[in-house]
Amino acid sequence: MITQISKTMKAIKKTHNTVGMTFQQDVPVPQIGPNDVLIAVTHAGICGTDRHIYEWDAWSSSRVALNTTIGHEFVGKTVKIGSAVTRVSLGQRVSAEGHIGCGTCQPCRTGNGHICNSVDILGIDTHGCFAQFVAVPQENVWPVHPSIPNEIAAIMDALGNAVHTVMAPGVSGKEILITGVGIIGLMAVTVAKAAGAGKIIVTDTDDKRLAIAKELGADLALNALDDQWTQQARAATGDQGPSVLLEMSGQPTAIKDGFNLLRNGGTVAMLGIPSKEVSFDLANQIIFKGATILGINGRKMFNTWYQMQNFLLSGRLNLKPIITHQIKMQDFDQGFKMIQSGQAIKVVMEIPQHQS
Repeated sequence: MITQISKTMKAIKKTHNTVGMTFQQDVPVPQIGPNDVLIAVTHAGICGTDRHIYEWDAWSSSRVALNTTIGHEFVGKTVKIGSAVTRVSLGQRVSAEGHIGCGTCQPCRTGNGHICNSVDILGIDTHGCFAQFVAVPQENVWPVHPSIPNEIAAIMDALGNAVHTVMAPGVSGKEILITGVGIIGLMAVTVAKAAGAGKIIVTDTDDKRLAIAKELGADLALNALDDQWTQQARAATGDQGPSVLLEMSGQPTAIKDGFNLLRNGGTVAMLGIPSKEVSFDLANQIIFKGATILGINGRKMFNTWYQMQNFLLSGRLNLKPIITHQIKMQDFDQGFKMIQSGQAIKVVMEIPQHQS
């Protein structure tokens, strides 16, 4: 355990208005307030959001301030606690919820802090975890069970998105369709399997990811570039269509196909973020079908975290095929490029331990 902390640390920051990030050696260690916890990060996961910031697309350039330390998926150990902290102890192995709510708005005070009216997100609105140290409020800290490996604990934030999406509509005994099996979509496959889904159908345009989805428990994996895939999906559900659609892609065509396939009275859980507005045939795709639409944002704090932990400790989740690469922090650029090329799916970085 660290007994003395120097004033600077290594961190990965967004420092310029172009593609890429910067590895810096002498970033000031975050200061903590009375209710905060300072955590020495040991492992951090690269997320799709981090890729958006790396590529500096329209969303990230309008939201993220330059010189921000990136990252929101991590595990580490507490090394300093504020004077008002009562629920976290020094040396504890922890992760954290990346959505930092205000604590006073109606959503926060009614158990919906994940949709706080003025939420700050770690690594986007505040300095994140691609660093040797990160500071978070004690309310956001999640103690990690000793049976959960570091590489899994480091991606619990991302896993929580999948768990929230799967559990919100209820999938037990139902035929489900997952449109888009990127990182979260693949996680949703193993979560749905563990939650007792009756039949799992997935679609994507990447054959490698479709193969992994089959390995994780999908009953039918269809390439969305095949113009017959919707007919195959419908036939696999007795010509009724799926009862549940988990929309993970954010792609307009996939969204429309999924809504068209949904059976009458079905439920849609939407997590994928479209890059532009999507038009709907509201009458035929939603109203006349009597469809229920659920918008999924992050994780329910902290109901989703308890569900995640229970799934992980049960041994019913298989995340090994999804975590394809573990790299050193200084090799972060290679990690992003492997994700861009499709060589990697989920990349976890090992953060060097601080030397005082």
